[in-house]
Amino acid sequence: MARNILKLGALEAQKTAFFLCDVQETFRPHIKYFSEVVKTANKMLEAAKHFDIPVYVSEQYPKGLGHTTQDIKLDNATFVYEKTKFSMFTPELQERLKKDVPNLSSVVLFGIEAHVCIEQTVIDLLNEDITVHVLADGVSSRSMMDRSLALERFHKVGCFVGTAENVLFKLLRDKSNPAFRAISKLNQTPTADEFVSTE
Repeated sequence: MARNILKLGALEAQKTAFFLCDVQETFRPHIKYFSEVVKTANKMLEAAKHFDIPVYVSEQYPKGLGHTTQDIKLDNATFVYEKTKFSMFTPELQERLKKDVPNLSSVVLFGIEAHVCIEQTVIDLLNEDITVHVLADGVSSRSMMDRSLALERFHKVGCFVGTAENVLFKLLRDKSNPAFRAISKLNQTPTADEFVSTE
């Protein structure tokens, strides 16, 4: 019997959602490689349009911490919401997902901080048997040690840890995909190796 291909790391656009976690301007001076996280977020938001994948954007206590950095283009985000819980997987988001993506099987997750809000989101999603792809070039923390250990834990608990390019080509699957040219253009500039490294 064939195994569930999504559990092996494949992606199907119609069963996928993108989650962007808490990339707020207030955090810029404190987060390592903040600008790289922003670049990856913009790449994924642009790609989402070509795949018709919804993008959900959380903001941690924006009354005190401000909103998502203006460097990220949120024009096409499906849902931007406030939270005080560290995990993005709030009851409000869960209700929205039931309406928007009733067959949700996979989430692609990026943002900050890797060892806090990203990790707690991972735990909540895996607990619901949703496959999680964390972008190594799309998550960071104040400390590279915290980031590195978080990526290691993601592997151990059953996440797929890859890059934006890896995920986007999984969504394409075939050069004949109508989005191929646009996605290939987005992938022309690779992420800095020293940031992606999980060493």
